[in-house]
Amino acid sequence: MTESWVNSAERIGADLHLELSGPGGRRAALIRALREAARSGRLAPGTRLPPYRSLAADLGVARNTVADAYAELVAEGWLTARQGSGTRVAERTAPLRDAVRTPLKAPARARGPRHDLRQGTPDASAFPRAAWAAAYRRALQAAPSEAFGPGDPAGRRELREALTAYLARARGVRTGPDRIIVCSGFAHALRLLFGQGAGGVLRGPLGVEAYGLGFHRGLLATAGVRTVPLPLDGDGARVDVLGRERAVLLTPAHQFPTGGPLHPERRAAVIDWARARGAVVLEDDYDGEFRYDRRPVGALQGLDPERVIYIGSVSKSLSPALRLGWMLLPQRYVGPVLEAKGEREGWASVLDQLALAEFIVSGSYDRHVRRMRQRYRHRRDRLVAALAAHAPHVAVTGLAAGLHAVLRLPPGTERSTVKAAAWQGIALDGLAAFRHPEAGTTSGAGLGDGLGGGSGDGLVVGYAAPAEHAYGAALEALCGVLPPG
Repeated sequence: MTESWVNSAERIGADLHLELSGPGGRRAALIRALREAARSGRLAPGTRLPPYRSLAADLGVARNTVADAYAELVAEGWLTARQGSGTRVAERTAPLRDAVRTPLKAPARARGPRHDLRQGTPDASAFPRAAWAAAYRRALQAAPSEAFGPGDPAGRRELREALTAYLARARGVRTGPDRIIVCSGFAHALRLLFGQGAGGVLRGPLGVEAYGLGFHRGLLATAGVRTVPLPLDGDGARVDVLGRERAVLLTPAHQFPTGGPLHPERRAAVIDWARARGAVVLEDDYDGEFRYDRRPVGALQGLDPERVIYIGSVSKSLSPALRLGWMLLPQRYVGPVLEAKGEREGWASVLDQLALAEFIVSGSYDRHVRRMRQRYRHRRDRLVAALAAHAPHVAVTGLAAGLHAVLRLPPGTERSTVKAAAWQGIALDGLAAFRHPEAGTTSGAGLGDGLGGGSGDGLVVGYAAPAEHAYGAALEALCGVLPPG
């Protein structure tokens, strides 16, 4: 790079969109356009304008035309010019009459809840910014030039190799880089697998747990996939009722949202069913790393990699903002899923993939997960202690795991409690919001013994989202809206 090229580049100004139109010459049109941009607020006070040589080249006018326009607007007070500071839009003591940049007061509902106890969201304040930035810099410096091209639909090889080693060690999976396809999260994985209508890699009917995310059911319904609810009890999903389904979607490590694990006998039974039927099991391992009472149970995929599609992401462990996930596929599905994904990687940023690979290989991901496991365990313990002290009749059910807990409520109180919480600025969900519309509500047909029998009234309380300093106030507010015993 020559010095003359650098000096030339330094004289290039920022882009500035101006429409030169109306009566008069180019000078008059330029003055009108700049004056209107400043008057309307499109160019905010203090905005530095391009050097007149640069703007003249962009607009295809003479340099003197731009210089004269700047000088006239400086004289009128619209612009200021100082040696070494360039030409800027003048500061104004009063807001412009029709300024479009004047901030509007947001409605109360846009400001968010006072206390966010919704499930599924990690503590955003705990994102490891310094470690992630360091991994990003290292990955960027080490990236080969071809990494900045169109990319591989399967995802960067570096990330698939890092995931192969990490998931084998931490989750007990059995796979290889060529069986991993990077996606932008669980929902994207479902879209790739089921597509639209008969064109998907998989087809329904699909067995699902009686309680789960309505968003996922809606996504599948849009793709024309019929979902069949499986009853839940104290041992997890009743996989013994599976019949003509072509696939089943399970959360075996920590049922969402009720919180129980899939019993070992049922883990083996669902694999036997898939082998006998030529079917496939979709394993959603959404928070498999966060078990607090003992070591996490290994992934179901390890029992039979040819009958299980394992799906994971960093949405809970790092941040949903990263939009990074993965599918571990049986060999027969790799080609069809790649075909469904297309020739160009249009979902997950290649640079983010490289950064995550470096984050995992360097050990930063392990350290972050261990740190967050301790933090979330402490938060769950505080929730249990607060309920024992202020609402002992409300039980916490499910495993000591994940980012949420289910609180069992007295029969008939769920709806009024959720409404009372909303009035107090507490964001949380009632258990009924996650119930499959075709599922029953009694033991053996719906939740049943998953909540200890009887009524399925409950709250799904996320304890991860609030910042550390706000968690105590959130617990106090929650205890204040719970129904009496």
